[in-house]
Amino acid sequence: MSVRFLHRSAAPTVIALLMLGGTLAATGPAHAAADRIRLGNATDVSRTAWNGPAFTMNGDGSVVPASMTRAIDDIRGNTGTLDVVVLAGSAPTSGSTTPECDTVMTLTGVNSCTSWTLTTTTDATNSQLNSDIRNAEFVYFAGGDQCRYAAWKGTPLEASVESVVAKGGGSGGGSAGHHINSPIVYDACQGSVTSAEALADPYDSYISFTTGMFNWPNYANVINDSHFVTRDRMGRTMAFVARALKDGLSTGGAAWGVGVEQGGGSLFVDKNGLATEYGKDAYVVLGDHAPEQAVAGRPLTFSNYKIWRLTPGTTFDFKNRPTCGYYRRGVTNGVTDPNLYTGTPETSCGSPSGGDTLSESEPNDSRSAADDATAVASPATLTGSMKSSSDKDYFRVTLASGRQTSVQCAIPSAYDADLYLTDSSGSTLERSVNDGAGTDESLSFTRTATGTGTYYLDVEAYSGSGTASYSCVFTKN
Repeated sequence: MSVRFLHRSAAPTVIALLMLGGTLAATGPAHAAADRIRLGNATDVSRTAWNGPAFTMNGDGSVVPASMTRAIDDIRGNTGTLDVVVLAGSAPTSGSTTPECDTVMTLTGVNSCTSWTLTTTTDATNSQLNSDIRNAEFVYFAGGDQCRYAAWKGTPLEASVESVVAKGGGSGGGSAGHHINSPIVYDACQGSVTSAEALADPYDSYISFTTGMFNWPNYANVINDSHFVTRDRMGRTMAFVARALKDGLSTGGAAWGVGVEQGGGSLFVDKNGLATEYGKDAYVVLGDHAPEQAVAGRPLTFSNYKIWRLTPGTTFDFKNRPTCGYYRRGVTNGVTDPNLYTGTPETSCGSPSGGDTLSESEPNDSRSAADDATAVASPATLTGSMKSSSDKDYFRVTLASGRQTSVQCAIPSAYDADLYLTDSSGSTLERSVNDGAGTDESLSFTRTATGTGTYYLDVEAYSGSGTASYSCVFTKN
């Protein structure tokens, strides 16, 4: 192992970045062994608790300062510093030997950044490498070749990265590093497939997957893709989603593609599963039925993909995934509908109907003035409207030990409203805050404590107002 320490005036936080794609190499000829370069403080931060996890999913290999700063701040709770490790499968071919760490070390809250270049699968067992990762609070996978990263499945490296997330740290990456951070990985081990090839044959020999590696909280059944618009990858993501459904790679009858654009696009995901897009657009592509045709040697046919376009600043709730706000596109015999990257979101997607109905009675803008929904029969429909841009409608409900409640709200196009579930003291337990007028909201919660508890559903205006009614179906299971 070649080791080199470079000392700088480091910012306070230390993050462990795992550079799997653009590996850090020492000066001089390439080494067969793993190469290590550390920037910043030579001593790791020691702290008993961290506030993550947090994740960054980037459209190309570069670190995006805005989303990385968000991850650093979330993990350290805006106090102290942390360590980052970057993992790469090959060294940069030009310029700096530590491009990712160069950016990370300019950010507030970083104690150190260590770049590792790993050129063989056995490098994943390196004891110094795994010590660096486990002592870090963030691991960043560089751009490069995700097949090299997939080869580390089941190695000590995988377990070390998972330990970082488990202690409240984070993981992320760009391009190949974005791919490896989804539970269903298009691994490109047979080659890189184009959209035209994947649509013409979803079982093209270039399409292969790795599963069972990283399964991050709230991110189930997802296939990541990168360089999304520039390289026109919507079509191949549609094929990946169809394959995940057909081959049983996803569960629950749904598979989700997450494509992020290059040039600064980054999807930040917090510990509650709420994602925020930075820099450039991202797309969430849902397939929620079996493909009409997905067989080897024949073109793909799949109707009604549901697509959410996430412009910078837009949020998407992966914990309580939205049921509205998408536009639809399909594929027939390998030919896609036009305008894959733009569409008018559907805002009246409906929700299941209930038995009893309870209409709000103003004023019900506080817990003490909440409408009493404790006696309504499940499923029940709760209705009201946002009388002003600051309106809040509270409904009081109860839930016994071991019981689950789910709430689905159809929001009219006149305004954007959010949905919260709080405990009796007003602390938020669950939330659904999808952006956009007419975008539906949904959440679920299970009471694990003994006895029966009192809770409050809070429907509140985020922007706009009007007399049009929202309709929330409240179910106890």
